[in-house]
Amino acid sequence: MERSALQARQLEHLASAPSPAPGGASPFAAFGLPGFNGPGPAPSPEPRPILELEGEEYEDELDGLGDWVDDFLLPVYGAEVTTAAPWCPRWQEHDGVVAWLHALWLAYQQHKDPEAGLAGMFVWHRDFLTHAMAAVRAPGGPLSACMTSPDRPTHRLLPGPPPSARTQENSSAPAAEREPEREPDEPSGPVS
Repeated sequence: MERSALQARQLEHLASAPSPAPGGASPFAAFGLPGFNGPGPAPSPEPRPILELEGEEYEDELDGLGDWVDDFLLPVYGAEVTTAAPWCPRWQEHDGVVAWLHALWLAYQQHKDPEAGLAGMFVWHRDFLTHAMAAVRAPGGPLSACMTSPDRPTHRLLPGPPPSARTQENSSAPAAEREPEREPDEPSGPVS
């Protein structure tokens, strides 16, 4: 009987609310576990693609990206500039390049974090670096009209495709301004 009473008191003690830790904080608060002394730490802000940013926010992000590209990416992974791998000293003026490199930088930050584990950087190299650099520096890519030899620094923005037909149809311009006039004997569609 005495043993049963002792066990009942121990169970009652274990079932009661835990005593607060020194300073009033739960020992589990540092782990952000819900239900243990309130909500966990506030989540970090969601990263946004750089081309969605404006004004000072865009400039600050571009400065950080530029530092990473100039101080880390190019010295380590830049390789030689050739016709097969062009580069542009004014890459910040190429929106497509900025978007690719920003995404690569965000992935780098995520995969170098200790939470990414020991294979984090391998995953970054395999899944992000190789593909992004191949797309940015492709012979027909966004920098193809720029520097193909370090001895001839060149910068030229290539024109993008025209707006889609859907965009043109929805514009407020009259139909006569949207479609050029054709000669009566000129075919109206693509010629096979």
